[in-house]
Amino acid sequence: MRMTAAAVLEESKADWFEDALFMIDQLSKANLTMTADDLRKVMRPAPNRYWAGNAFSQAQSAGLIEWVGYRKSTTKSRKGAPVSVWKRKTEGVGQ
Repeated sequence: MRMTAAAVLEESKADWFEDALFMIDQLSKANLTMTADDLRKVMRPAPNRYWAGNAFSQAQSAGLIEWVGYRKSTTKSRKGAPVSVWKRKTEGVGQ
């Protein structure tokens, strides 16, 4: 069966988000706080520049993490722009 370009993109999007949510969960267990900069260090690049932020929003909606503030990004291309800081949500989450 031949897949269309849109189907291939959708599949890769689903795969990327599944991997990103797994890594966010792992980062939240290993660190007090984390940012998209941390995710970029351990993940393959997102095909879309908005996907990393969307992955954190999905993790928040799933009850894995909570937002705690902002700090300057350490990613050179972001030129010190603000980046959200997240931590593992301890209420209602199995440790």
